[in-house]
Amino acid sequence: MTISMYSSSIPVFKQMLTSLGNILQKAETHATEKNIDPNALLQARLFPDMFPLVRQVQIAVDFAKGAAARLASVEIPSYPETEQSFADLQALLKKTLAFIDSLNPAAFEGSADREVVLRPGTPKERKLSGSVYLQNYNLPQFFFHVTTTYAILRHNGVPIGKGDYMGAY
Repeated sequence: MTISMYSSSIPVFKQMLTSLGNILQKAETHATEKNIDPNALLQARLFPDMFPLVRQVQIAVDFAKGAAARLASVEIPSYPETEQSFADLQALLKKTLAFIDSLNPAAFEGSADREVVLRPGTPKERKLSGSVYLQNYNLPQFFFHVTTTYAILRHNGVPIGKGDYMGAY
């Protein structure tokens, strides 16, 4: 049995972006209940050379919408990345989920063998098949940033656990 590229990507992105929204809501609630400045969480990092939480969410969104668009052969939506609050991040997640939901599963047919070009025209240009792109590049990157967002919040005392990370499946 072959699993489709749509089934290998879109439900995963939807599950994890939804769980990301839920843990961000718990973080906002935690900040309010504990009188913590929301920026203390939004700008938190695990280590000084890492991106802050806001950027981790933005990058996770970039990987989800990028893969969905590339595999469906549609233009990748461009978002300005100006988020500064929990509400802004929730709006970003909602917009991304709406984009992902708008894609027709039929558009993913043949995408396992379709060439994906990353960083076209630069010295870092890479050409990958759709399946290698999704399985070996995109999903690991996506999960890294979702997991780092979770870890930043957990490290800062937000009461979340593995069930919150996994979300509904």
